[in-house]
Parts: sequence; structure tokens; C-alpha cells
Amino acid sequence: MLIIQVKEGENIDRALKRYKRKFDKTGTMRQLRGRQQFTKPSVMRRAQIQKAEYIQHLRDQESI
Repeated sequence: MLIIQVKEGENIDRALKRYKRKFDKTGTMRQLRGRQQFTKPSVMRRAQIQKAEYIQHLRDQESI
């Protein structure tokens, strides 16, 4: 459970924004969405490799 301390005189919108940011960093929603359907381990590995290739391609382009 996430706890956000609201500071004296702090706007509630700002505190809500801090809560949302902290919630996003925990990865709870990504984990729930990932568990909605089963993904074979081979498909997960293939997706990780494709993502790594894509990031490497971007970094190679950046260094040119």
C-alpha cells in the first residue's frame, strides 16, 4: 500500500500527482495487464530480443 504524506499547505492535485508517479514506478498495472493472458516463454524471449535490437539500433544511430 502506498502512503503519500500531504505537506502543510500543499495542493491536493500535487499530492495526487506524486501518488500517481509513485504508483507507476511500482509497475502494478503493467503486471496486472501482463497476467490477463498467458504468454509463452519463447514469445517473451523473442519480444525481449526484438526490444534489445531496437534499442541498440537507436543507440547506433545516435552515435553516428
